[in-house]
Amino acid sequence: MLNIVVLLKQTFDTEEKIIVKDGAVAEADAKLVINPYDEYALEEALRQRELHGGEVRVVSCGGDRSEEALRTALAMGADEAIRLDSASVESEDSFALATALAKIIEPLKPDLLLAGLFAVDSGSGSVALQIAERLGLPHASAAVKLGIVGPDEAKASGELPPGAAAAARFAVVERDVEGDAETVVIPLPALITAQQGLNEPRYPSLPGIMKAKRKPLARVSAAAGGEDEGARTSRLALFPPAPRAAGRRLAGTPAEQASELVRLLQAEGQLPQ
Repeated sequence: MLNIVVLLKQTFDTEEKIIVKDGAVAEADAKLVINPYDEYALEEALRQRELHGGEVRVVSCGGDRSEEALRTALAMGADEAIRLDSASVESEDSFALATALAKIIEPLKPDLLLAGLFAVDSGSGSVALQIAERLGLPHASAAVKLGIVGPDEAKASGELPPGAAAAARFAVVERDVEGDAETVVIPLPALITAQQGLNEPRYPSLPGIMKAKRKPLARVSAAAGGEDEGARTSRLALFPPAPRAAGRRLAGTPAEQASELVRLLQAEGQLPQ
C-alpha cells in the first residue's frame, strides 16, 4: 500500500492570451487548467496506486476557483483533495509557499510525493524541491519512467545511495537529462517530479465526475500549519512587454548597412558608444 500525495497547481491554459491590467494578470475570463506537468504527476500517482494499492491525495494552493482543478483531479481518480487558501500565504514567493505546503503535507506522511517538473506560468520548478528539503526527503527530478520495487530489485537496478540499504521500498527513476537519460535509485519516502513523456494522462470519466462531487475536499489556511516564516521576495511591479516596433530595412552596401545598424543600436542604448 502506498500513501501518495500529489502537488497540483491551477494555471492558465497554454493557448490563453495573457492580459495585464492594473498591475495584475486578468484571470476573470481566462480558461484555467491543471498545470500540464502536474497532470503527469497525478496520472503516475493513479497508476502506482493501481499497482500497489493505497490512497492518492492532491494538495494545491489557490483561491476558490482553484477548486475546479481539484475537482478535476478527484474526477480522474484521486481520493481526497486539500486546498491551501492562497489569501493566507505569500503564494508569489516560493519560500513562503513551500513552507506553508510542507506544514500541510508533513502530517500526511506520504510514502511518495509527486509533482510536475515546473509550472508553466512561473517556470521556476523550485517549490516541490524546497518542500522535499523541509521534509528531509530524497528526490529525483524530470522522471520519464518510475518503478516502485523492493530491496533486491533496487540493488539489481543500480547503486543504492549511502545509508539506504535498510529501506523497505525504493523508487527506480529514469530521468531526462537534457536529451539523454540516467537511472537513479532512491529510498522511499521520496519526492519525484514528472517530465513530459512519463505517461499519457487520462480524461475524467462521467462516473468519475459524479463521484468527485462526493469526495472530500478540505480547505485550510497557512495559519493552521503554524507560524509563517514570511516571504523572502516581493513583486514590485508587473507590466506587459513593450509593443513590438515595425521592422526596418537598411539600404546601401553591406558595409554601409553594418555601420548604420551599429549606429542605431548605440542610439537605442543596445550597444555602448
